[in-house]
Amino acid sequence: MSAGSDRSCRRYRVTGRVQGVGFRAFVLRLAAACGVDGWVRNERDGSVGALAAGEAEALARFRAGLASGPPAARVAAVEEWPAEPPAGSGFHVA
Repeated sequence: MSAGSDRSCRRYRVTGRVQGVGFRAFVLRLAAACGVDGWVRNERDGSVGALAAGEAEALARFRAGLASGPPAARVAAVEEWPAEPPAGSGFHVA
């Protein structure tokens, strides 16, 4: 991230009915639509974790999308905190 840029990086934990419902594929499409870099993965505790880096407005859209989820999901909560940016660019399933 360059000096003067308003790009930042956030880590997310999404809880609820979010595994086995196409959530990671949904997040891949969401990331592409929002223009953020990072990753998404299923966590052992049944949540979905994600890391996203991008402009503030893009991250706000990304978080709103996580809170909605795909039709089969039931999102209970989205936790968010600052994080270090990912190495490289693009968005993938980790």
